[in-house]
Amino acid sequence: MSEIENKEEQIAEEVTFTLDDCSPELRQVVEFEEVPEELLGMLVNVYKASEGTSRLAWDQLPASAQNVLDNFEQFHALIALSQSYSGVDFLGELQESKKPDDMTDEEYTEYKAVMLDKVLHNCVKDMCKQLKKARRNPPMKREFLEIFKK
Repeated sequence: MSEIENKEEQIAEEVTFTLDDCSPELRQVVEFEEVPEELLGMLVNVYKASEGTSRLAWDQLPASAQNVLDNFEQFHALIALSQSYSGVDFLGELQESKKPDDMTDEEYTEYKAVMLDKVLHNCVKDMCKQLKKARRNPPMKREFLEIFKK
């Protein structure tokens, strides 16, 4: 078998996650928010990749903010959705912009990666702020809970 055929076989064997591999809370968010089919692959991958970061942010929240939601999985699902939409928006904006003349391709690639990381990090920070605000704002708290009603 050639080296190229071997690599193609390895790629075909890579695990592909689907919404069925994720928590019921993420499926509820997808249904409630009517997430377009085109975004599901990215959403699932963001969900799988962001668990550690989401857990760290959750653990640092005051208990009163955690109590706005029923559990970590709800928080994680909301963050994954936020990060997916923000990531798509950011990447779309990048496609419309051109590389500055004073940057090499490598520098521009690094710049895009750093900026995307900041965008995703800001989604986590924003969700934490919203939960802190919702603990003293009953209508806002109801909005969070409405997403997860069965």
